[in-house]
Amino acid sequence: MGAALRVVRLPVPEADEPAGEEGVLVDRERRTVHVDGVEAELTYLEFELLAHLVDHPHRVHTRGHLVSAVWGYGQHVGDGRTVDVHIARLRRKLGPRHRGRIVTVRRVGYKYVP
Repeated sequence: MGAALRVVRLPVPEADEPAGEEGVLVDRERRTVHVDGVEAELTYLEFELLAHLVDHPHRVHTRGHLVSAVWGYGQHVGDGRTVDVHIARLRRKLGPRHRGRIVTVRRVGYKYVP
């Protein structure tokens, strides 16, 4: 399959760990994310943000929408950088091979491209 990224929302898997799986695997039931078979340690908000983006691939999300959907606030509060900081942390944790899956749409927000 080459370097293509597979995004899978898994039911509770039979095995404890997805051995040898490549790509970014989001398991909502266990609240885990595996990157190329290695579990990524994400904070609660990092997990929620990534899961939201993965659930809606190719859709552009404004920062205000993400704050509302992930943080649960009705309006965008703060200086507007909270989402940017969390996206930067997520990209670091996804590593060089997969960080480009979260795409910045300048002056609008972000989208996930599997």
